[in-house]
Amino acid sequence: MPTPLPENRLLSTLPPADLGRLLRHMADVTLGPRDVVYEPGGLLEYVYFPRAGVISAVVLMGDGRSAEAAGIGPEGMAGVSSALGADRSRERVFCQVAPCRCRRMPAAAFAAAVRESGTVRDVVYRYVRAVMTVAARQAACNCLHSADERCARWLLQCHDRAGADEFPLTHEFLAQMLGVRRATVTVTAGTLQAAGLITYKSGMVRICDRAGLEAAACECYAAIRDTIT
Repeated sequence: MPTPLPENRLLSTLPPADLGRLLRHMADVTLGPRDVVYEPGGLLEYVYFPRAGVISAVVLMGDGRSAEAAGIGPEGMAGVSSALGADRSRERVFCQVAPCRCRRMPAAAFAAAVRESGTVRDVVYRYVRAVMTVAARQAACNCLHSADERCARWLLQCHDRAGADEFPLTHEFLAQMLGVRRATVTVTAGTLQAAGLITYKSGMVRICDRAGLEAAACECYAAIRDTIT
């Protein structure tokens, strides 16, 4: 018998009555590799609550470069700004680790639920505060910490959200997530692999030494983990 899919952790904090009201507006969807949820300037038609897999939000620059602004796994949701009155996305948001199984809800129904239920509003606003704290921490991390430390931090976060020791990852994609050149990713991944912390080949990364990877990461991994969970 297949293992039941765990509930999204943000939804699981709601009382059963509030969760039941939200579930009546939800459908289960599965996102494949690089499936786009929102484009920059696109409508926030739905919000997404991952139960497995990972969604990424990236900021696109005018010259075509990009860097990850947020990763979203079973601990959170995509489209939370709709609860604050936003109707369009400012980032490109897409499936990073597939399959990403989500509960999908019309953004208008979600915003209405936040307005009408104090309990839902408290849960969502607490999540928004956590997201803002994490964004500030990641901005500082990107300025102050080395590519090796940031790569270790990102791999740990992905490991937490993916729920598996092995997941797909290309040099090009990791460079995009970290906002660095592919050559930097090659050197950084090679350093972590030589230390026995990961294996990285054929577009797949495997976490081999979780404790060692945590030791290689900057302090921001633990700070972000403790904020968002």
